[in-house]
Amino acid sequence: MKPTRALRFAISRSRYAAYRERYTPFTAADSAKRAASERREEIPVINPATGEDLCTVVSASPVDVKETIKHANDVCQSGIWSRASSLHRSTVLARLAQVLRSRVPEFAELETLQTGRTIREMKAQLGRLPEWLEYYAALLRTHQAYVAPTQGPLLNYVQRVPLGVVALITPFNHPLLIAVKKIAPALAAGNSVLVKPSELAPISVLEFAEIAKDAGIPDGVLSVLPGYGVTTGKDIVSDPLVRKVDITAGTATGRALGSIVGSNLASFTAELGGKAPIVVFNDADLESAVNGAAFASFVASGQTCVSGTRIIIQEGIYDAFIARFIEKVGRITERMGNPMNPQSTMGSVISPRHLERIQNMVQNRASGKILVGGKRMTGTSTLDGFDFMKGSFFAPTVLADIDIEDELWQEEVFGPVVVVKSFASESDGVELANKCKYGLGAGIWTQDLSRAHRVAARIEAGLVWVNTHHRNDPSSPWGGMKESGIGRENGIEALEAYSQSKSTIVNIASVEDTRSADDWFSERTMAKRYG
Repeated sequence: MKPTRALRFAISRSRYAAYRERYTPFTAADSAKRAASERREEIPVINPATGEDLCTVVSASPVDVKETIKHANDVCQSGIWSRASSLHRSTVLARLAQVLRSRVPEFAELETLQTGRTIREMKAQLGRLPEWLEYYAALLRTHQAYVAPTQGPLLNYVQRVPLGVVALITPFNHPLLIAVKKIAPALAAGNSVLVKPSELAPISVLEFAEIAKDAGIPDGVLSVLPGYGVTTGKDIVSDPLVRKVDITAGTATGRALGSIVGSNLASFTAELGGKAPIVVFNDADLESAVNGAAFASFVASGQTCVSGTRIIIQEGIYDAFIARFIEKVGRITERMGNPMNPQSTMGSVISPRHLERIQNMVQNRASGKILVGGKRMTGTSTLDGFDFMKGSFFAPTVLADIDIEDELWQEEVFGPVVVVKSFASESDGVELANKCKYGLGAGIWTQDLSRAHRVAARIEAGLVWVNTHHRNDPSSPWGGMKESGIGRENGIEALEAYSQSKSTIVNIASVEDTRSADDWFSERTMAKRYG
């Protein structure tokens, strides 16, 4: 039965307890531990656009974490999912994709309520999300083992097998998208999967786990452990039974968790900070470049790791581009309103604390000037009368003349704030694009095909878009260079990163030849041995 609206938007203590019981059954012998674990911290989930309480989610305690990981490992060892056929796993993932597709409108509402992002963004984003499940379901039917060309009378076949228990730490900005991007290959590979969603936006991930169970994912194969990163997240990644950790977070968090994961000799994938440059050349189509840069900069209120935060414009079109870009920003601002309004262009940032950080970075900058925006949104919306002061709204902001050593050029703002700078030659543009410690995404706008390829090759980023931005597909590897992370999401790379190769080597020589070849300690000298 489909959950009621009241149930979806009010996750109570009793509901969380019932949910956890389904995935982590306790026995009588655990009664003492269970009593201790009942004293869990309650986490309020707030609608950042209105400041209103959405619900309370109960944090997993250290005992919950330990028992959930143990249960996940036991389930993995049982083989109910880890040794299930590829065909079976593919069928379940395809079924889950169908269920998710039928629930997209409801999940879009959830995402808007817990993140403050506009409903138009969430419907567009989540509409494609089932594709990740379908892609990995298809790979399970087509991605084959192989026979290695091993020398000698040996048959060496190589298979992919699960890692075991894997942990996913996911952020607030794309709660369900980023979770499913990681969950799909992790489940496809046969692992038991733990997810620690952001404490700021955990509801959609909890709901997804519910429909995954209904679609046929066995108990203990997918578990969600709400909580704070410094406690629950650290407890999860510290457990030696966890054989891989995959996080999307800030670079400081990635360093901290990476050191813990490394001490357990577990695998680690990290999609971390970004400060994406957009390089606009003189021959770019001006209208397309302005529209593309505006999307790159202000979608999700600038709260994406590939936000176009540094717009680098060639001198010949700098003035014309800036004039049109400022006009575009003005139109975005005029049409901001209630995020649940389908006509609203841009939502809030995630919390008052994040709003304050953005304000401080803009106001305390060491150089530059504000061309537009630069402050918190006040008053009411001209679109629908929405009161901006209820929530955490920051105006779309553009700054010029920022020194490349300043914080606003070098560090993530994670808000609707961009800096613009002009450049002369192609080499100057590339140099400015690379003048940053991050290297996740980048954009190039030009009609010169040769230049597009040439510049894309020189920009230090794991993702480079030409005449577009923030395009994503389950088949396209996603990850960064430099301090933007380790490893890749999406594609065959992700499926293989959630599994490990296993060689089985079979001697196919006759018994007589085997007796001769394997008598290592005979009196005769071996001319050659394969191994």
